[in-house]
Amino acid sequence: MKCINCGTDNNLKDRTANQGRCKQCNHPFAFEPTTMGNLKITDPMFAKILADISVKNTLYFTPKQLLYFLDSRIRKKGFQTVGFIGLYLFFNIWVTGFVGGFTSAFLPNSFLIANLVYQAGTIFYLFKNTTSSKLNNASRKASARTLQVVGLVILILGILVSLALGSFPVFTVVVILGMLSIYLGTRQLGKVGNLPQEFIVTQSYIDGWLETWQSINGKIDKVLPAPQEKIAPTSINPDVTAYSFDRLVVCDSANIAQLLIANNFHFENNCAILSINGYPQSIFETTMEMLRRNPNLQVFALHDCSPKGVSLLHRLRTSENWFLNSDVTIIDVGLLPRQILANKRGIFVQNVAALAKRSTELPLEIRQTLSKEELAWLDAGNFVELESFSPQMLIKVLRSGISGSLNLASDDSSFMLVGDGGNDIYMVESFG
Repeated sequence: MKCINCGTDNNLKDRTANQGRCKQCNHPFAFEPTTMGNLKITDPMFAKILADISVKNTLYFTPKQLLYFLDSRIRKKGFQTVGFIGLYLFFNIWVTGFVGGFTSAFLPNSFLIANLVYQAGTIFYLFKNTTSSKLNNASRKASARTLQVVGLVILILGILVSLALGSFPVFTVVVILGMLSIYLGTRQLGKVGNLPQEFIVTQSYIDGWLETWQSINGKIDKVLPAPQEKIAPTSINPDVTAYSFDRLVVCDSANIAQLLIANNFHFENNCAILSINGYPQSIFETTMEMLRRNPNLQVFALHDCSPKGVSLLHRLRTSENWFLNSDVTIIDVGLLPRQILANKRGIFVQNVAALAKRSTELPLEIRQTLSKEELAWLDAGNFVELESFSPQMLIKVLRSGISGSLNLASDDSSFMLVGDGGNDIYMVESFG
């Protein structure tokens, strides 16, 4: 492992002999990959992850975003079709020869039986991979495609062997196994895209690693602390409060609002940023007074894809603290279930049983805005957090939403009008 301080390569013997320090400059290592089990985090890897998520230390990020980002990097080393096929062919011969030879003394046709059992076990293993919550979408799709390849191999080689043996029962078995493998692979390819996932690491690990890293390498300026509530109002120059904003971004969490503010999104896009619960509390009332002065105000809703998230627009339309009895234009940037279901690149979907009940209890006004497919997805307990996207991605999507809102009435617009007469409500068709 290379030292991030001087670049010297230290093997395990060097690190052990120097009590976890670099043999050249004596700089401590934050990670020892040989003691981390299946996780192999190194100092250079962690440093690169910090640089990438912050875009070379230019963007702030939350600890949970770091959790998603690091988890994604680890999963990229998941299942690979080419490597597996090589092992599959090798063990195809080895298992047949070794196990078949071992059982030949007491089991008739032992070599053939050993091979068929191996084929069945391989199909089962690959199918389990396509449903595994510990693999990313790319690995699950690779497993599904490998099922198809294995099915073809079983059919071609199996039929040739059955013909050589002149055995119709063997022919039948290999055709069943081969077609089953091809069928399962083809079926799973269309299902793996948005299956729920589980974290390989936990937030407590990330918090501990951040603490260790900063104690050794200094404070990470771009990692955000938990949002602080300041109830006491902040005094604002009257000359400033005389103006208003053209746009307002409302987030369903203070974490996302803080993230956007920390990255100066409000300055660069002439918009106010608030959370639905009133963050930042110290300027909330003053900001709302300023916003209500603008008859052409546009409101952009940014939220998780969850029962609470899809309720955000309803709260904005029906709360006296927001835009009850107002004709303000509201644009739902997302996340929406339709955006998740339409995404082909794979999104980190989670599943919690408690959210299924919460989804079914949503007010009728909210459920009527969602399709049957979207309701089925939410009612199953699925959800996606905004923090599963990098800061750069969130900023890009929100900027795109604001830019597109300049041409809402155009036939080429990517916004869908779902207003009910009280407000003009628009929904963005895709998220990034």
